Formats: sequence, structure tokens, C-alpha cells
Amino acid sequence: GGPLAAAFGPPPATMAGPLTSHLPRAVSGNDVVASSVASAKEMASGSGTRVNKDPESLLRYGLPINNKEVRQLQKSIEDIRINIQSKRKAAALDDLKKARGTINTKESKMTASCREANVCSDILASMKDKMVPLEATLKDSADYLNGSDQERDALDKSYATQDQIQKELTTLQEQMIPAGYVTPIPSDYADLPQLKGRASVEMVVKKPNGEKFDIEGTLFKEAKMKMIIDGYSSPVTGGNFVDLVQKGFYDNMDIQRSDGFVVQTGDPKGEAEGYVGTPSKSVGAGKNGERLIPLEIFAKGDKGPIYESTIEDEGRGGEATVLPFSSYGAMGWAREEYEANSGSSQFFWLLFDSDLTPAGKNVLDGRYPVFGYVVEGSDFLRDMKEGDLIVSAKVTEGGDNLVQPK
Repeated sequence: GGPLAAAFGPPPATMAGPLTSHLPRAVSGNDVVASSVASAKEMASGSGTRVNKDPESLLRYGLPINNKEVRQLQKSIEDIRINIQSKRKAAALDDLKKARGTINTKESKMTASCREANVCSDILASMKDKMVPLEATLKDSADYLNGSDQERDALDKSYATQDQIQKELTTLQEQMIPAGYVTPIPSDYADLPQLKGRASVEMVVKKPNGEKFDIEGTLFKEAKMKMIIDGYSSPVTGGNFVDLVQKGFYDNMDIQRSDGFVVQTGDPKGEAEGYVGTPSKSVGAGKNGERLIPLEIFAKGDKGPIYESTIEDEGRGGEATVLPFSSYGAMGWAREEYEANSGSSQFFWLLFDSDLTPAGKNVLDGRYPVFGYVVEGSDFLRDMKEGDLIVSAKVTEGGDNLVQPK
């Protein structure tokens, strides 16, 4: 096949193929970066908010729920983590107080949104229980000398407890998704696999000749990454990916592009540039029999995704998408730049850099779907090179959320 070339500038000669580009291109790499950054900063500058780079937080905000109290709780709990990371211990304790206050005063308003109120009450009680040791280790960290081993140990313990609370927060919010919720999808795509909900995929990548991955001086014999694929905002794109993972399509496939902006794979050997399989009647097949999928973009505030066109095509340029490209390792579906329905099996991980791709208003949001994020092991992408081999890709959770065409 021919990889869809990434596009901050002309593709290198080795990548030039029938598919010229999957990201917006300009005359030279510097031009597109400069212009996209300038326009993005201009559009994003009004908000003055911090870029949310946390994939788990972005996935929480991407859940189809409507409960402002749980969003308040989420903000306080996530701010604890940010403040632990930057050693702002007093601020972390303040956020903890806010989180506890929200649970104490707003519990009934939160459980009212749950499918099973008693389950949510139990989760909130468990979160409150864990806040006791969290408060103790945060107070300990404030007492120890800055930079001491004791301080680091107390902060590490605080971080681990906060992480447990955060995972319970996700479970709590998932309880708030209305029973039987399904993302609306046009019946035209009923003959393509669809993901109803979320799935986890684990991928193992190795370097040729037994070389090791070097992550800031630590060597690893293999890269292990865990990804969460989101069928709430990308049911067709996510379904297509999970289907291909289950078919073993990506096993023993090499990494085909690594240029500092994206790491990309999914182009099989041979003529075809994607997965050859039964095509959708409405979307059709590629020139070598590839099963193609429609471009799928879910704008914030909409009831369902826009299909077969970009946000700009819809005259809504600059609007935010449910899942943005603002996390390192955000997963996007590759396609030809000027063909909305040309994606098949090639995808990329964006090596997000907030200076190059300001959140919400960057050069990719609304043009390519974000169908998932790397939630563990994204650091391995820093040392992933062309020719590295995907040893295995497996669906580890949520495989039963995949609905095959009837």
C-alpha cells in the first residue's frame, strides 16, 4: 500500500504514494506550523484556560452525561492531581476540602442522575473513605523538607490514592449515562461495525534486532500501551478500529511513519492502502477493494456526529469537538486530505505539543476524528520509529460493545 502521509509539509520521498496527505498541508512545514499556531492562539486566546492534556479527564468530559454537580466534583478531584504534580500542597488540600464538600452537600443531586442510586451512593462513600488517607499524606508532605525523600514518598502515596479516587469518579460518571443510551448514527452505516460505548486495547511494540526503547535513559525491551477507544463520540471509527484489532489486522504490522508530529500505522503490505473487506453500500470501496468508513466528527453540544464532512465544511470552523487532539497520544483516523470518506485502517497517534497544537482550536480538531487516547504508556511514542513492529494488539475490555453488521 502507500501510507497516507502526515502533513506538516511535503511528505518525504519514501512516503510519497497515491495517498498524499492525511493532515492539512502547506507549502512548507514551517508555514503550516506557524500559520496554524497563530490562528489557533488567536481563537483560543479568548478563553485563557489551561490546556487539558489529561486523556482520562478528556474521556470523562466526553461521557454523554448531564450533571453539573459531578462536573464540579470532577474539577476538584482532577485539580488535586495537578497540584500534587506541581507540589502545591496547600492548594491540593484546598481542592480536597472542596471535593469532600461537594459530596457532603450534593450527593442526592448526583445520585438522582444515576441508573442505580444505591451504587452511586456506595461509590461516593468509598471516595470519601479514601480522602482520609489522602489528606494525611498531603499534610505529611507539607511538613517534610522540600526535596527530601520523605516528601517524595508522601507525594507518591498521595498521587496513588488520588488515582484510586479518580478511577472511582469515572465509574460514578459511567453510572450517569442514561439506560439504553446510543449515539445516533444514520442507518446508511448499519453495514459497518459500530462500537456502542468504550473498549480498551493493549498493544505491544518491539524494535527490530532486539534493540530497546530508551525513555529518558531507562531502557525497555518492549513498549506496552493501553488505549481507550470511545464509541460514544466515534461509534463508526471506533467500531472499525476495534473490529480490525479483533481480526488481528495490526498484529505484526510495522510502524510506518514517525516524524515528530505523528506516529502512524495501518497500511498493509501489497497494493491495498487499507483493510480489504466487505464495503458499506453507502460509503463504497477503495480502488483496491478497501473497506472505507465515513468521516465522523462529533461537535460539542450536538446530539450526534456529523458524517462525511469536516466542521469547516459545515461552516462551523473553530467549534470544539467532544474529544479534542489535546493529549499526547490522541488517536486520529488517517485519510486523504480532500476525500472525507477515504479512511480505512490507517490511524495515527498525535505527539501533542501545546505550542504547536493549542487545544480545541488546533489544526486537526474537526477535520479528523479523535477516536481514543493512550492512557498508559504514551511515553513510548517518543522513541517509536519507522520499522518498529506491533507484536500484538488485543481488545482487553469492552469487546462485547462491538456490534457487527447484521
